[in-house]
Amino acid sequence: MQGRAPVFFTPQEAAFIDAATQRLIPADTLGGGANEAGITTFLDLQLAGAYGRAERWYMQGPWPSGSDQQGFQLKYTPAQIYRDAIKRVDAHCRQQHGKPFAQLDGARQDELLHALEQGKLDLGDIPAKTFFTMLWQNTQEGYLADPAYSGNRDFAGWKLIGFPGPRYNYVEDIEQFGKPYQAPFVSLVGRDPSAYLRGES
Repeated sequence: MQGRAPVFFTPQEAAFIDAATQRLIPADTLGGGANEAGITTFLDLQLAGAYGRAERWYMQGPWPSGSDQQGFQLKYTPAQIYRDAIKRVDAHCRQQHGKPFAQLDGARQDELLHALEQGKLDLGDIPAKTFFTMLWQNTQEGYLADPAYSGNRDFAGWKLIGFPGPRYNYVEDIEQFGKPYQAPFVSLVGRDPSAYLRGES
């Protein structure tokens, strides 16, 4: 995993997330991808916390098989979905290709991600499309969230879209029409979120 020991993911799960998210947001000439932005760390912390436990979701049932338009209908928390789905995807990969997802080449990984997106892999009680949708949404969140949440490392996502970060005010810049905004990138916790995450500020 990128830079620290996981608190939720096993090493095998972290390897899956590293590989899968980097296929979803690859590095290119415009900037770093998911791995460079620390998405695995972001997801690891989210799944270890309130989001992973679905603490703010209604989880009392009943559990009908709803349509896509009805939203999330499963009795499983995000942490349970990730844990079970990754295990089943890796088992499928070992059976079909002799190695887990993280060790496959990029083209094969893309095929499997498309199969998940289209609901064509059997993940038991977890619909493949549900897992893929959650993974893709969480990957985007990690890439674009404030770096205080351990994703968007070095402002990778914000640099890509040109968002300088939240500031106290922009009063001095309001009348500067058409001029490049030259202020440095800043997080909710300052210009160096890594120091905050290390407990140094």
